[in-house]
Amino acid sequence: MQNALKFPDVLRLIDERATAFGALIASAPSLDAPVPSCPGWTLFDLAQHLGAGRRKWAAVVAAGPADAPPAVSSTAPRQRDDLVAWWAASAQELLSALREAGSDRGCWTWWADSQSPETSGAAARHQLQEIAVHTYDAQLTLGAPQPLPDEVALDGVEEFQLTCCSTTVAWPHEPAVVDYHAIEGISLRLRLSADGARAIRWEAADEEPDASLRGTASDLVLVFYGRIPPEALELKGDPRIFDQLAAWDPSV
Repeated sequence: MQNALKFPDVLRLIDERATAFGALIASAPSLDAPVPSCPGWTLFDLAQHLGAGRRKWAAVVAAGPADAPPAVSSTAPRQRDDLVAWWAASAQELLSALREAGSDRGCWTWWADSQSPETSGAAARHQLQEIAVHTYDAQLTLGAPQPLPDEVALDGVEEFQLTCCSTTVAWPHEPAVVDYHAIEGISLRLRLSADGARAIRWEAADEEPDASLRGTASDLVLVFYGRIPPEALELKGDPRIFDQLAAWDPSV
């Protein structure tokens, strides 16, 4: 399955979403505002999480192939101007590591059992989604949520299924076929069975799915990350499968 975005485009979009997140932190009335989509977190907590995580992934990419991620610790400053600068530096640290590594260099990942490769390119692709969704979280906190940008969302529909859903761990429920249709023109099929979960591009119906979701690419990605419920989209078939998917942790 081919990556819909070229590596330079992924880096460009990471930079764009990082800039958008920084602007939200800079303009927020209070950094103590609770984040509705991340229960228990304030806007400051969200910035701390996002910045520290990007510094960790910068180190992961820079380290190259490894059996475990390097130990990285970073604490965000409380003062707003310092926090904005710290976040910008965190994002640029990640981008610098990705540019230096290129798209094909191996690195540690937590998704070794998935369909995504263990490379810096796959890491960049997932980092884009992490930053984009948390930018949505910040927008939601400020009362002005926006759809994910089209390029980001269209790649995210596929990226989530390949990285976060596909696995060789046995599906613990009845076998199922789930289809996801983005109205912008991409469809994914996820097969769930005793052999695990595998995602493919869907182009022609060789069998009816047990459940399906149709909506914008942005809404699909937001469903995948638990930001909106599946029922907010056009849902057909057995809705219990989406609850089972949300609750499933193949690592347990």
